[in-house]
Amino acid sequence: MIARTHRFHGYNSLNWAYRRGQAVRDSKIALKYAINSKRSSYRAAVVVSRKVSKSAVVRNRIRRRIYEVIRECEPQIKDSYDLIFSVYSDSIAELPYSELKQLIVNQLRQAQVVEVDQDHQQARP
Repeated sequence: MIARTHRFHGYNSLNWAYRRGQAVRDSKIALKYAINSKRSSYRAAVVVSRKVSKSAVVRNRIRRRIYEVIRECEPQIKDSYDLIFSVYSDSIAELPYSELKQLIVNQLRQAQVVEVDQDHQQARP
């Protein structure tokens, strides 16, 4: 789980990011991101609707797995971004961790949120 300082608090802060943010989309997950100059570090949220899975256990598992990937990528996040991951497929719950991490890192790279190692063109682990 990510630290409390990196979580969203309140509905209006999510609305702000949804209105002002840009999107990077995949078939399973989408990233909405916006620079927030009022903050000193990033914030992240993971949105998993009941359309994805009726089971709260599955939705929470997806949420926890994505938060763990974000926590590992924390040192590479450049600025004070607001990041909202929206999940569209329940297959993420059974996706191997390495593939899930690659999926999330690719989206962060497309959004230019993480620093990219110039030698290997990959986000540093």
